[in-house]
Amino acid sequence: MTNITNLTTSQLNSIIAIKEQIEALQSQIESIADGHDFPVPFAEKGPAPAKRKYHMSASHLRKLIRALARARKIRWAKVKAAKKANKGRRRLSAAGRAAISAAAKARWAKAKGTTTTPRPAKKDRRSSPATRAKLAAAARARWAKVKEEGRKTL
Repeated sequence: MTNITNLTTSQLNSIIAIKEQIEALQSQIESIADGHDFPVPFAEKGPAPAKRKYHMSASHLRKLIRALARARKIRWAKVKAAKKANKGRRRLSAAGRAAISAAAKARWAKAKGTTTTPRPAKKDRRSSPATRAKLAAAARARWAKVKEEGRKTL
């Protein structure tokens, strides 16, 4: 239902006209009835609902509910197992990411009407195994010297 404050004046006028028609018809009905009480046609009771054909004991109903719950649990276990089997973490290589990024930038440049200059790929900043071995040897030497002096901290 719409809010009355959102209606236009023509809509409000038509609502008022309908209300007045309803009131006029209600007064006509009352003048015809002259105080007589008429039965409401929809207030009659229908036939009583039929009884169930089968009666189930409470214990049997509990057993049935447990069996259905077990079956539901088994079905969901199968669904979840199938989902887990399909899951596998797929990783995108750095080159693949760079290609996708470059394509997206080119699309945006085309949409904006500008050109893009491809940036050079970032240098791999990780240390080589040889460098790491040198650093580890230096750290071991530092700690040996500290322990020789009898200290526990650098």
